[in-house]
Amino acid sequence: MTPRLTFAYIVEPPEYQIFACTLLASIRAQFGADVAAVGYCPEHRMDELHPAVFKAHDMMGAEIRPMNTQGMWDSDYPHGNKIIAAMQPRDSEYSAFVDSDVLFLRPNTAENLIRPGHVSASVAASMIWAGQEIWPVIYGAFDMPLPAARVEYMRRPVGPVLPYYSAGLVVFPENGAQRFPDVWYDTARAIDRIETLDNRRPYLDQMSLPVAIQRAGLAWNELPESQHFIMGGQLRGAPLPEGREVFTVHYRHNGVLKESGLLGTARRLLQDHTGVPFVRRLTEGNVRAARKTAEN
Repeated sequence: MTPRLTFAYIVEPPEYQIFACTLLASIRAQFGADVAAVGYCPEHRMDELHPAVFKAHDMMGAEIRPMNTQGMWDSDYPHGNKIIAAMQPRDSEYSAFVDSDVLFLRPNTAENLIRPGHVSASVAASMIWAGQEIWPVIYGAFDMPLPAARVEYMRRPVGPVLPYYSAGLVVFPENGAQRFPDVWYDTARAIDRIETLDNRRPYLDQMSLPVAIQRAGLAWNELPESQHFIMGGQLRGAPLPEGREVFTVHYRHNGVLKESGLLGTARRLLQDHTGVPFVRRLTEGNVRAARKTAEN
């Protein structure tokens, strides 16, 4: 049966392979078994993945698939792996690329994230690395007019600005005349070649996102902050806001989780779905047994 929604994410050593397991546990806890989940690892690094990561994925009904990342950009660009992962073929009505350092906290449904004919994403937290002068250059490279829509940044509002979305959670339809992630990749590669445009990397995925949505003949569906609450930055060390239901947090690294009081939650989710709070423990017993046998 074709799943309604498939979550796609990066599984890569050293730390993203561990984050990915906690992310997967949170997917299973909050979305159940109705959604599919696939982790992607650069094929030349598959042998570096910890055995416990494979075991955790097997226990939680998910796959780890290799993807070719070498030669996909004009020069090495590991940050672009999210676009490569989004491009991989999946048998699903919709896909959601989600960063590995994301945690789902409350029961949720695919219907809260998807919208026919749209790409769903939240407005970016800020754009402190450039001003609005970049957009005429970017849209002009594709002979496209500037969009009429305006948004407010999530964390550093400066007044209405041209659409700029976070690439930490991007939900898109898998049907249509052309797949959205293929257009996203083509758009990002073209922007990467605009030599007069500063700061293309590592912001290429986000600066190409609103352009790619339009080029694919789709519209943008702005996810509310509760569905992609970006932590860190000016909120560093602050707990989640009281009186609001936050479904999803983008925490960036464990230090932020610890400061916000959510590190224990992350470990409990993994414990509930694998039996251990630290994923490497899934295979530590086998390693100890092998060492003991070798010593004897």
